Amino acid sequence: MMKDKLILPDDWIAKISRLSIATTSKLRGQHKGSHRSARFGSSLDFSDFREYTLGDDVRQVDWNVYARTEKFYIKRFLDEQEMRVHILLDSTKSMGQQKKWLFARQIVASLGLMVLNRDDRLSFSYLQDGEKKPMFRRKGATNRKGFLQHVSEIEDASFNGQLTTEGFKVLPKDSTVLFIVTDGYEPIEEWEQFFKRMPRFAGDIRCIQIVTREELNPSYTGDLRLIDIETNKETNVSMSTKVIGEYVKTREMHERQFEKVASRFGIRTIQLVVEDGLQNAIFQNLLRARMVQ
Repeated sequence: MMKDKLILPDDWIAKISRLSIATTSKLRGQHKGSHRSARFGSSLDFSDFREYTLGDDVRQVDWNVYARTEKFYIKRFLDEQEMRVHILLDSTKSMGQQKKWLFARQIVASLGLMVLNRDDRLSFSYLQDGEKKPMFRRKGATNRKGFLQHVSEIEDASFNGQLTTEGFKVLPKDSTVLFIVTDGYEPIEEWEQFFKRMPRFAGDIRCIQIVTREELNPSYTGDLRLIDIETNKETNVSMSTKVIGEYVKTREMHERQFEKVASRFGIRTIQLVVEDGLQNAIFQNLLRARMVQ
């Protein structure tokens, strides 16, 4: 792939290098990583001392402390374990508007790079028609370029089905954290069934809703024929202040129900507006929501 076709700026990896995925989930992988656990283990990061008790490993005794106190103390170190993060990208047709699709992939790429930077395990999937590419599963900073290329090469959001009925089929069942990147526009009843199944796949689930300002407050005027991009259903409408007001009211009700249903199953939600920009999304919205740290 040509360098100028990558979806993130050249300096972006350096900008987010200090960020990591925040979680309180206790579900961890068994392999070593750089995500610091609240448990004690065998990393090189010193935590504190405790008194020696029968059965402790004598190799952990701090003999310098013994020389000063004539008491046996064990050094305790923070346990560093592998976090497993999966990112599911909604690739249905409603996500296909050019700037919306680019922004969604930039969010996915940024989160994935944070995972790989910390030597944790990343997996990524999206819905595909026809011949399917295998799920991306990698660990470590050496895979950053490969992941960025992988996400950059997903050219279109053109899946003919629905995320809520097909998404669970492309999820691993061993994740610490699961990110779902979507616009959330499928019916609430279907989201309820989808969210109900999600806790079996991860201990910490977040749904990132991607929207545009035009979707929030349409600027259309006059007599229009609106076509549902996913169902091809056509509707003739005369756009007026009243019609737009009704649309906004319906959309806001959908979003309240979306958040309520997600919350019922322990899923956190956040809405990101495309026009607010990538930097604001990462360094303001996601940081403030404690989804990254």
